[in-house]
Amino acid sequence: MEQLEIGIVGAGLGGLAAAVSCALAGHTVTVFEAARELAEVGAGLQITPNASRLLRQWGLKDAIQPLVAEPTLLAVHRYADGKILAEERDFDKNIRHKYDAPFIDMHRVDLQRVLAERALSLGVTLQLDSRVSSIQATTLGPVILLKSGREVRCDLVVGADGLWSKCRESMLQKSDEPLPTGDLAYRIVLEVDKINDPELRSWVESPQCHFWIGPYSHAVGYSVRAGTMYNLVLLCPDDLPNGLSRTAGSVSEMRALFAGWDPILTRFLEQVDQVDKWKLMHRAEVESWTNPQKNFVLIGDSCHPMLPYLAQGANSSIEDGGVLGRLLSHVKTKHQLPWAIELYESLRKSRSEKIVRETFHQRDAFHMPDGPEQQERDRLFASQLGAPVSQKFPSRWTCPEVQPWLYGYDAYLEADKAVKLNPYKSEDRL
Repeated sequence: MEQLEIGIVGAGLGGLAAAVSCALAGHTVTVFEAARELAEVGAGLQITPNASRLLRQWGLKDAIQPLVAEPTLLAVHRYADGKILAEERDFDKNIRHKYDAPFIDMHRVDLQRVLAERALSLGVTLQLDSRVSSIQATTLGPVILLKSGREVRCDLVVGADGLWSKCRESMLQKSDEPLPTGDLAYRIVLEVDKINDPELRSWVESPQCHFWIGPYSHAVGYSVRAGTMYNLVLLCPDDLPNGLSRTAGSVSEMRALFAGWDPILTRFLEQVDQVDKWKLMHRAEVESWTNPQKNFVLIGDSCHPMLPYLAQGANSSIEDGGVLGRLLSHVKTKHQLPWAIELYESLRKSRSEKIVRETFHQRDAFHMPDGPEQQERDRLFASQLGAPVSQKFPSRWTCPEVQPWLYGYDAYLEADKAVKLNPYKSEDRL
């Protein structure tokens, strides 16, 4: 086997997932990260079976088990009174039974650390304080240009540098800033030891996932770190000025926005002493995620950033890394690289863009203002309450049409099927 020299730009979840997967495929991997250290940045995230399956395949089950909370219930509440509109009990058992992989909630920092440690154990080189300015095409292969002036030639460059991607700009050969969605997020993490309210402590220590949906806004809360922390995300209309993507928020302003909502939620908000506001951004679909030479490819938020309404931003980025590495495990010579990258794009682009569109539909379903459309939505919720959901459903988290194709996706299986259906032929060589 001819090892590829793979350069990955960005040590976020997508970049580290790709590093692990590509290293397991037998290739030499270097990750370039602008930050000086992998610091504790971020909040909770929900890892659905389409990604938790990969974590298990990468040998991370034991490492993440003490760090996760697995919700036993998923419930959707009406904002004003907390009335249950939809719920699925034994959610953890049902998900494992249907998809042979768990739905788990984690702190982003914990997952990043576990992936980084796994990558390093596989021989991946992680270069911190290495800010990339651009990717340059040469006849000998792509070159990563660093701000320091250093140049690194690779057989394959993977752009995993997130929403404000320099790799995307290099791919498109133009400046391409993200677009506002009209929404922002307040992100909150509470430690159970600092919560004095016994009922709220019980919510944290007994992992469940709760949504509160209301006019133009919704909230979601779930436990992380084995029920010792509670993650709350409040999603509401964006009032941040153009050019400001994140700032410290006003706790009193946040509470005022959700005044009159379910008392359980507002009591949680009374525990908050500081909060950040994040502008939610997206990007238009691009024609291709790869360059013509098929030796430079985008993954994750650099090519398909997602609103958080289905919690698929991290999951789909991990899928990207899984599919890419698995396809590269079938690459035995450098001549086969363009074939593998074409397969990668054919597998990932349509699925990821479909998920992006589905997140906007979920926002519409959860953010309905009070009125006839909302009442009809709630009637549909009520018709399915207490029984397995049997039709297309406003909550895609339990919808029998959306959930299976979202959670049932097996990245390695899809990659292997694609290779079998589209084997490399010598005439494929560019």
